[in-house]
Amino acid sequence: MKEQFLAFVRKEWFHIWRDKKTLFILFGLPVVQIIIFGFALTNEIKNARIAVVDRSRDALSQQYIQRIEASRYFDIESMLGSANEADAEFRKGKIKLVVVIPENFGSDIRHQNKTQVQVIADVSDPNTGTTLGTYIQAITADFQSDINQGQKLPYTIQPEVRMLYNPQLKGAYNFVPGVMAMVLMLICTLMTSIAIVKEKETGTMEVLLVSPLKPVLVILAKSTPYLLLSAVNIVSILLLSVFVLGLPIAGNLALLIGLSLLFTITSLSFGMLISSITASQQTAMLISLMGLFLPTLMLSGFMFPIENMPLPLKVMSNLVPAKWYFFIVKAVMIKGVGMAIIWKETLILTVMTIVFLALSIRKYNIRLANH
Repeated sequence: MKEQFLAFVRKEWFHIWRDKKTLFILFGLPVVQIIIFGFALTNEIKNARIAVVDRSRDALSQQYIQRIEASRYFDIESMLGSANEADAEFRKGKIKLVVVIPENFGSDIRHQNKTQVQVIADVSDPNTGTTLGTYIQAITADFQSDINQGQKLPYTIQPEVRMLYNPQLKGAYNFVPGVMAMVLMLICTLMTSIAIVKEKETGTMEVLLVSPLKPVLVILAKSTPYLLLSAVNIVSILLLSVFVLGLPIAGNLALLIGLSLLFTITSLSFGMLISSITASQQTAMLISLMGLFLPTLMLSGFMFPIENMPLPLKVMSNLVPAKWYFFIVKAVMIKGVGMAIIWKETLILTVMTIVFLALSIRKYNIRLANH
């Protein structure tokens, strides 16, 4: 049984290396995308979840908080007791920004005609972080203008912006995790989606159906070469990120690679499912490209913030595996978190993998029974 399984793996491996187009998709596309996307991405954000630390708790600070909350750009997720609690909230991905209102906020304005608020922004996505900081500065300026009406000596509120995780505001901090998610999802799914359907079109499906290998081993044998090649893709993207784009890996490298392989297996499993239910390579490729490209691009949080989306799209985004992997890569690679923070996303990807594999094996068994 072991020799037969390895024979299937070798067969698929040699087929890949003989197909120049497949090799170009596997190795050329990731390099092209990671270079192009690095200079082409821009974001616009609203309804961002933020937190507020109100150390003053006076009437003027409450007015200031209400002004922030009334803006369409922000949703106040929580009121923190101190600025020290902000880091944990950032690492969990719950908030994008924290506004810290100092003690004696109202008193300092009335008696000294000036005060200062601290703005702590998560700039692992530099466009989002700087944009939100600009929004806070604009809201503060409007609030300052309102309270200055009728005053001989103008009140001054000065926001002090502090950037976390990416103080240099490098775009690579956001697009590298996004490109990793998109490349692995599309390439792995595309390659495996035509794996079984190709056998049907070339007339070799009957050989697979009468082979002594169990269906699960056939599926694993056809997926294994793509898993190995995807591992090469993961390493190449990380090497490009670190040595070409200057993006450090803050978290555990082994954890990052391990979870990247989990996402690869999820994508391969989904591709095998597509391959099991389609009748032609064209159909399988159409489903893989058109059915996955737009959802991965739009609903993973890579290019467009999910907070901006209406509720139906937010719900749909939970079905996109790339969304969970994108969060994992940013959390581990940029923020340096461990499994204690990303266990939920890891569990979701694991469940998705099991479901896709189970459905693939079931569809294969049905075809086996029909023959």
